[in-house]
Amino acid sequence: MKDKKCGKISAEKVNLYYGNFQALRDISLEIPTCAISAIIGPSGCGKSSFLRLINRMNDIINGVRVEGTIRLDGVSIYEPSVDVVELRKRVGMVFQKPNPFPMSVFNNIAFGPRQHGKSNKAELEEIVEKSLRQAALWDEVKDKMNNSALALSGGQQQRLCIARVLAVEPEVILMDEPCSALDPIATLKIEELMRTLAKDYTIVIVTHNMQQAARVSDVTAFFMMEEDRAGILVEYGSTSDVFTNPKDKRTEDYVTGRFG
Repeated sequence: MKDKKCGKISAEKVNLYYGNFQALRDISLEIPTCAISAIIGPSGCGKSSFLRLINRMNDIINGVRVEGTIRLDGVSIYEPSVDVVELRKRVGMVFQKPNPFPMSVFNNIAFGPRQHGKSNKAELEEIVEKSLRQAALWDEVKDKMNNSALALSGGQQQRLCIARVLAVEPEVILMDEPCSALDPIATLKIEELMRTLAKDYTIVIVTHNMQQAARVSDVTAFFMMEEDRAGILVEYGSTSDVFTNPKDKRTEDYVTGRFG
């Protein structure tokens, strides 16, 4: 049985504008619960922009306008009544470059729970250990809890950032090219971690790495640009179908390296 933490996302006719520029056009898809969804496509086609829509990270950019509907567990996340802070607790984000806070390993993980009102020392210690174990990092840092997180390796820092997201008990984890700054060994650890986490969380990953998308994801969305540079969804389906039996010639050309 799947863990109830998993959140399900659906997008219906989503259009995104930065001022007069349309970045996304008519994006409609259903992101499955407790699975890994990969978003692939050439640079500039709106992959990261779509990811940022799911936890309203684009809200902080001037001139942004969103049309259409994005729902989390059936509730539209762009309704005025939605608490954005609570939404970002439910929908965590891991960025392309590891971004640990300039503080200790322990305080990095405890930061989110403290922001949400947890202050009991024993409870925080339990959350920190659990989150680091979930991120497959506990054994590497358990004797370095008071050390600066900035002293960790790049791969460790990225797993720390994943643990920091896990500490606030999200339902969805968004990952924007989480391995692009990492070496192959660190990348493999993150990929293994994603597969483990997908048993309990809904994961959406943007990646330029075709092999990574094929290895780790359950479903894949292929985005590309139209002539006016607006991003569109060309194809969406099981990863095996998208990579081995694509319905659209443009998908076939991209996944086989003919363009992009």
